[in-house]
Amino acid sequence: MKAVILDAASLGDDVDLTPIAAEVDEFVIHPHTSPGQCLTRLAGAQAAITNKVVLNADVLSALPDLELICVMATGTNNIDTEAAARLGIAVRNITAYGTASVAQHTMMLMLALANRLPCYQHDVSGGHWQQSTGFCLMGHKTLQLAAKHLVIVGQGELGQSVAQLAAAFGMRVSFCARPGSEASDSRPALSQLAPTADVISLHCPLTEHTRHLINKRVLETLKPGTLLINCARGGIIDEAAALSALRHGQLGGLGVDVLPQEPPTQGHVLLDAVRDGLNLMVTPHNAWITPEARQTVVDMTAANLRQAQASDV
Repeated sequence: MKAVILDAASLGDDVDLTPIAAEVDEFVIHPHTSPGQCLTRLAGAQAAITNKVVLNADVLSALPDLELICVMATGTNNIDTEAAARLGIAVRNITAYGTASVAQHTMMLMLALANRLPCYQHDVSGGHWQQSTGFCLMGHKTLQLAAKHLVIVGQGELGQSVAQLAAAFGMRVSFCARPGSEASDSRPALSQLAPTADVISLHCPLTEHTRHLINKRVLETLKPGTLLINCARGGIIDEAAALSALRHGQLGGLGVDVLPQEPPTQGHVLLDAVRDGLNLMVTPHNAWITPEARQTVVDMTAANLRQAQASDV
């Protein structure tokens, strides 16, 4: 089997790709691939390995040798899966490769926002501590997490991992019903839990039921000072509405690791606001990037190749 990886650079330059190479007869590595280069680079390959490179129906239809697509991520939205199925091309993804990494990042955002780190860093860089008449600054009200209520959307492996870490801080944790399935779910709906939350953390996929799940209507039901964290997908939050709620004190803090368009080449309202001294943190979709998680991506992709060949794809 000949395998071609289209965007190896998306994993960084410190991962070991030899587990993948060991599973195939020929392994071609491309750091980056533009849309116009896909056909040439995948010609004659039986397996395509991609993280974010888009493989649409036109591309797949022009690759008669292609038997397998290995996506180095959980989401397969960059693959036309219907076309792949029609053409007999198997699509395999990976899951839970970055659970510990993303859970750690989520808690980092929660702790930073609870302690108003962005606000106090802004004050220190602006010279306010140096000019203070007292030994400390206390102009921003912090939040002790112990005994506070954390509402999590998404009770999968990641949501449960965040819950375990939060419990270690003494937080009370609730999981809400799956959005769109509230009628058949025994857990309370988000609309019931949100008004009692001190922190809301999102760990669900972006679907028709979760797009703008956190919108102006929901934000208006929150207790003033609630913290909101999104390490799931951009678009689950109405970011403009959330920023407005933050500016007006309905939200006490907002932390996101994802935006609707990545990279945000056209800009974004949250990026414009990070210098304003708000309790706002925007990280560049790097919750998952610990070396351990990235190497797990490689190892799980190698396992997908091995299993596919064992089952004759």
